[in-house]
Amino acid sequence: MILYRPVGTKELELIRDSGYAAYPPRLPEQPIFYPVLNERYAAEIASQWNVKYNEDHRGYVTRFEIDDAYAAQFEVHTVGGAHHQELWVPAEELDSFNRHIIGYIQVVSSFGAAQ
Repeated sequence: MILYRPVGTKELELIRDSGYAAYPPRLPEQPIFYPVLNERYAAEIASQWNVKYNEDHRGYVTRFEIDDAYAAQFEVHTVGGAHHQELWVPAEELDSFNRHIIGYIQVVSSFGAAQ
């Protein structure tokens, strides 16, 4: 299964530190890891949320593949329009989730505040 994850610069640096092999642990106030099912939705979040709310006004879309059989255990949630689909992965499952990533996490687009 191909998934996408919108991230800010700080999270991207932690991904880079892992050798583009894993997403960093969630913060205590973040009980769910939310990868999304399509690039369009990830780009909306990265360009509208990350750019607006991150200190450096940058947002990135990452893409990765995860083992289909493993991913099937997580429910798909539609949280807005039909393309606003995401998996809800409990934070305590993230280490296991990362071990099921096939290949490397890729940065497929980046966004910044208008100059």
